Amino acid sequence: MRIGRHVSIAGSLSNASKEAVSIGANTMQIFSSSPRQWKGSTLSLSAVARFRQERDRHDLAPLVIHDNYLINLAAKEGTVRDLSIAAFREELQRALILEADFLVAHPGNYREQTLEQGLLNIVQGMAIASAGIDTKGLTVLLENTVGAGGGFQVGGKFEELKVLRDFAIEHTSLQIGFCIDTCHLHASGYDLATEAGAKATLAELGRVLGFENIHVIHANDSKTPLGSHVDRHANIGKGYIGEQGFRRILTHPKLRQKPFLLETPVDEPGDDRREIETVKSLCRKSRTTTTKSS
Repeated sequence: MRIGRHVSIAGSLSNASKEAVSIGANTMQIFSSSPRQWKGSTLSLSAVARFRQERDRHDLAPLVIHDNYLINLAAKEGTVRDLSIAAFREELQRALILEADFLVAHPGNYREQTLEQGLLNIVQGMAIASAGIDTKGLTVLLENTVGAGGGFQVGGKFEELKVLRDFAIEHTSLQIGFCIDTCHLHASGYDLATEAGAKATLAELGRVLGFENIHVIHANDSKTPLGSHVDRHANIGKGYIGEQGFRRILTHPKLRQKPFLLETPVDEPGDDRREIETVKSLCRKSRTTTTKSS
C-alpha cells in the first residue's frame, strides 16, 4: 500500500522527500508554494532536479500537490476570481515542472450566487487557467468538502463533484478525478463509523463517482460528530470515525490500492511517524483477521 502524509517544503524541496522517508512514508503531498499567498514562488531548476532524484531514489510515489487555499474558482466576477484563475494556472505549471501525478483542488465557494452559477464558474475558470498548457501526465483531483452546513462550499455532495467532472472533461483539456477526504465525508453526513453506514457510504461513492475516478484518499479522523458540517481533523482512531471505521476503509477492495495521505495533527514530536504506523497496523490486523477467518 502507498501510505504517506502532507509534508513541508520549508527549507527546500528535497527536505520534503527526506521528511517523508524519515516518517516511514512511501508517498507524499506537498504545497508547491505558500498556500496563503496569491503569488507563488519560482522553482529553481537545481532544486527541482534534486527533488526528483530524492523521489526516485526512495520510490516516493505518487506525488500529490495541494493547491493554494486562497483559490476560489467558484467566485463571481471580480478581483478574487481573476486572482484565483491566475493562481490556479501557476499551480498547474509548477505541478508539471515537479512532475507531480496529481493536483488536489477545493472546488470553491459560490457565495452570493446560485449553486449552478458556482459550478459553471469553476469549469470556466479551469478552462481559462489551463488554456495553452499541455497537462498530459497530470490529473486534477476535485476534493469533497464539508458541504452545505459549512457555508456555500461546492463539493459536499457526490452529485456536485460528478457534475463538475462531467462538464470539466467536456469543456477543458484537463484530466479530472477525485480526492476523497474521510473527515469531510463524515462531517458532511456520510457515515463512516458504523458497519452499515460505511457500507452504504462506500457503495454510493462508487455508484456516483466511480471508484476508478478516485485516485487519492485523505485519511483524517473527525473531531466532530456525523453531520456536524465542521471540518476538524483528528488523529486516526481518536475521532468519531474510529479505528474500526478506518479498518473498513483501508481494506475495502476498491480502495485498498489507492494512496492514503494523512493530514492529521502533529502535536508532539514523532506524531507524524506514529500516525503512519497506526495506519499500517490497522492494515496488518485486518489482513491477519482475514487470513485466520479464511
